[in-house]
Amino acid sequence: MGSDDDTLLAEQIAYYRAGAAEYDRAYAEREDLQGLPAVADGLPIVGDVLELACGTGQWTPVLAARARSVTAVDAAAEVLALARARTASFSVQFIQADVFEWQPPRRYDTVFFAFWLSHVPPARLPDFWNTVAAMLAPGGRAIFIDDGPAEAEREEVLADQPVPAVLRRLDDGSRHRIVKVFHDARTLTGDLTALGWSVRVRPVEGSFIVGVAEPPANLR
Repeated sequence: MGSDDDTLLAEQIAYYRAGAAEYDRAYAEREDLQGLPAVADGLPIVGDVLELACGTGQWTPVLAARARSVTAVDAAAEVLALARARTASFSVQFIQADVFEWQPPRRYDTVFFAFWLSHVPPARLPDFWNTVAAMLAPGGRAIFIDDGPAEAEREEVLADQPVPAVLRRLDDGSRHRIVKVFHDARTLTGDLTALGWSVRVRPVEGSFIVGVAEPPANLR
């Protein structure tokens, strides 16, 4: 992959490590985010679940309540510490690893990621979805929740970047670039269908999207 991707992804990890203590603030301040976990009630979260980029664990207890087991992966030790403190289930295992490099030792019935797909550089999307397909057990599904296009209004979008990016500022005054792709439900559906996935992506809670996807038959 290109050096632009690598550089920005390294900055992205640094941002989440430095800002771990500030991450949950949005969930406390925004009513639409507070209501978002209820969306899980209508999603086919079953069996052994792999959660990619679990962050501070906002979604991990929600998954654990519905799953047989949860394996939650994130690259940043600082957010994993918060996720462990939030999750009191013996059925949850936390792993510190780069999502782009980690290879699971087994397959899962559900692969779940919230607010992660928008952090994947466009050039890496085909390989990312192939990796997700390889993580799924026969009959398994990928489930994701993320920011829709309307969320761009809340961000400081950077122009003329080789990879779509926004600028985030932390309380200490530091500035960090991160990958940010605001996926439109219809366009993302078309992109995944072109990769052979059977998928339904829809808007929820006004400015977010939720998707359920089954991999191509040749990748199952």
